[in-house]
Amino acid sequence: MTKRLIKFVAFRGPLILILFAHVCAAALWCSDVSRKPRVRAITAFVSIDRATYGKQIQDTLAMLRKAKSAFEKGGYEVQTIRITTQPFPQYTRGITKAEALEFFKGLDALSKKEEFLANVGPAMLNDQDDSAVDLLADILVSTDINTSLVIAADDGIHWNAIRAAAKTIKYVEDHSANGVRNFDFAAAAFVPPYTPFYPGSNHNGRGHQFSVGLEGGSLVADVFTESHGDPRIARELLSHKLAEHARSLEAIALQVEKDSGWSYMGLDATPAPGPDSSIGAAIQQFTGTRFGSSGTLTAAAIITDAVRSIPVKRVGYSGLMLPPLEDSVLAQGWSEGVYRIDALLAYSAVCGTGLDAIPLPGDVSQQQLERIIGDVASLAFKWHKPLTARLIPAPGKKAGERTDFDFGITGFPNVILQPLP
Repeated sequence: MTKRLIKFVAFRGPLILILFAHVCAAALWCSDVSRKPRVRAITAFVSIDRATYGKQIQDTLAMLRKAKSAFEKGGYEVQTIRITTQPFPQYTRGITKAEALEFFKGLDALSKKEEFLANVGPAMLNDQDDSAVDLLADILVSTDINTSLVIAADDGIHWNAIRAAAKTIKYVEDHSANGVRNFDFAAAAFVPPYTPFYPGSNHNGRGHQFSVGLEGGSLVADVFTESHGDPRIARELLSHKLAEHARSLEAIALQVEKDSGWSYMGLDATPAPGPDSSIGAAIQQFTGTRFGSSGTLTAAAIITDAVRSIPVKRVGYSGLMLPPLEDSVLAQGWSEGVYRIDALLAYSAVCGTGLDAIPLPGDVSQQQLERIIGDVASLAFKWHKPLTARLIPAPGKKAGERTDFDFGITGFPNVILQPLP
């Protein structure tokens, strides 16, 4: 009997392990060990007219506030409401640069008064039209508005836009308080329309739509804790938990759509981190070692696969965010040199969002920035996937020194700058 059992296990061992993984996952599904994700953003997309934008913004805010209330009644904390316009060069044609800046200062003042975040879309959609790049830089240093440049799309890599992005980053470093306004600028590749997350959010349509983005680092950490490092259990359990919340969130969003007449474009379940919701800590729960060690790429792939498996309407990155300046665990690893830019690019091959909130020494040159942004564009074009470069040089700081950024957001860490590879 014992010999027969040993032989059965020897030949059927893999099947038994798979069955065991399914049983364990099913048991965990019933335990409800994970915390709820937060709603990081409810983002509305509008096509504004300079002459009537005030009323358009107020109408949009009425919808967003009702949507926020609906999600909160459904048990989900909502962190921000946001408004993204069509690309701003479309509604600044025919006016002077000074007139355009006055308009954006008015929009910025309105966003502060009404407590929403604003994004005015990309300055360049193609690689030929760079007429709005100087205005882009002045918008960034004069306001708290988010914006971007498109550095790669179906038509190829936009090398002129890459140079413009690097030039913009250096200008903003030199002309905004401690360079912090680079936090609201992204060089964006293949970022689809109706992405709720900033700064890459964009649309080029009629407007009157909205989408939803999550903050789910804590949920991923809870799931990975319970999976005990087993990739099959981790993937199945995370898929299940995300799907459970995605269905609930979609039901709320569809009711908002019905009540408001605004079109719901989808959910970006990318688990963005927060001050108390570290995606770095979640990945360390899975690997049992430091973020950046072997197994990190596997964890990134598992998270992205789970996010993309949810059975609801998806939008945006639908991947993974790894921003060193927004996550305490990632910040610590960066300060200690455990991982660098090249590692984040490697992880981006199986997830996203590229190089997000990356602290750089202030003496980084425009040419070095072009090479970094070019790598992001090249990877995005190779795989036709959404990636961004949000690079933040620290003015006057060199490798080995600690940053002293103040983004006005509680809990965002500072780091020790690392030399460029």
